[in-house]
Amino acid sequence: QVQLVESGGGLVQAGGSLSLSCAASGRYAMGWFRQAPGKEREIVAVISWSGSSTYYAISVKGRFTISRDNTKNTVYLQMNSLKPEDTAVYYCAARASGDIFRVLVTIKDYPYWGQGTQVTVSS
Repeated sequence: QVQLVESGGGLVQAGGSLSLSCAASGRYAMGWFRQAPGKEREIVAVISWSGSSTYYAISVKGRFTISRDNTKNTVYLQMNSLKPEDTAVYYCAARASGDIFRVLVTIKDYPYWGQGTQVTVSS
């Protein structure tokens, strides 16, 4: 069983920035997803184990950056120019990956999930 430890999140004004991190040891493709009240969970950004491949939801592209440091077994999500519509619970997810360059872009691809961290953007 993989344990994902998330940190970061909180309350910020529109236009501000927040950073999330998620620690998981092992060779995993990883991603960040979010779920707003009354809405389905959706992809935010995902990254291959190598870090060389990434994918972003259109709604966050150009504002969010996913990265990883495999020496620290940690994946990061830097969120800039935050908008009220970014308010959600953000979840880290992982999947063991034999292809270090592969990104996985659907929720069902990920068997392991963190507990979630709240991000609230005030207008």
